[in-house]
Amino acid sequence: MKIANPNSRFEPCPEFTGPAVIVDVTPLRKEQSQFGEQEVFRVVFEVDMDKPDGSRFCVWSRRMTPTLGEKSNLRKFIRGLYGRDLTKPELANFDTEVLIGMGAQLVVVHEHKDGETYANIAACTPDKSGNPLKPSGKYVRLKDRPPKDGAGQAAPAGHHGGYRRAEQAGNSGGDLLATKIHVGKCTGLEVRDLSPEQVGALIQNWLPTAKANAKPTADDKRLMAALEHWAVTAANDGANDDEVPY
Repeated sequence: MKIANPNSRFEPCPEFTGPAVIVDVTPLRKEQSQFGEQEVFRVVFEVDMDKPDGSRFCVWSRRMTPTLGEKSNLRKFIRGLYGRDLTKPELANFDTEVLIGMGAQLVVVHEHKDGETYANIAACTPDKSGNPLKPSGKYVRLKDRPPKDGAGQAAPAGHHGGYRRAEQAGNSGGDLLATKIHVGKCTGLEVRDLSPEQVGALIQNWLPTAKANAKPTADDKRLMAALEHWAVTAANDGANDDEVPY
C-alpha cells in the first residue's frame, strides 16, 4: 500500500535514463546565491515517462545565469547538450529559445535529504538516435501561465513558479571522489581524476546496470556512491556565474 505524504506538493521525476526533450526555458527571477542576489533561470525537460494522468514527468536543470563565459553553468550545459562547444558566431548570437523542442539523452538521479526527494540531472548528452523525443504538448511554459499566487505576489519559498529548487547536497561525501575506478578504460584512476565527460559516461552507461544488480560487490557499492555524490555535487554547483551576460 502506497501512503501519500500530505505535506508533499511536488512529485519529483523518477530516476531515469533515456530520451528527453526541452519544453521550457524559465523566465529570469532573482535568487540568493553565494555570490549574492542573481537573476537565474532553469531549463525544463520532459522525459519519456508518463504520469498516471497521461502527462510526462519533467525535470529541471540546475539554476543558471544568462552568461556564456567559459566557466558559466549555461556554457557547460550547452556544451553537454550539443556535444561540442559553441563557435564564436554562435556564442555572439545565442538565444535560449532555440533550445525549445531540442532532444537529449538524460540521466536523472535522486538525492534524499530531510525527508524529501530531489531529482537532479546527472548527465545530459546529445540525442543521436535520429528519432528524438517530441514535446507532448501538455506542458505549459511558465511565461504563459497565470500567476498562481495573485498578481505581484511571490511564490512560496522553495517553489519557483511551479518548480522546486534542488537543495545543496550536504558534505557527506567524505573522500568518495578518491574512489578508484574498477571498470572500463579508466580502471585504476580515481573519480576526481576523470573529466566530466568520463564521469558522465560512467553514470549513463555503467551506473544503471550496477544499481540493477541484486548483489553488487563492495567495489561496486563504493563506485556507485561516488558517482551519485559527484552527480549531486555537479547538479548543485553554482560555480562562477558572474561572467559577462550575453
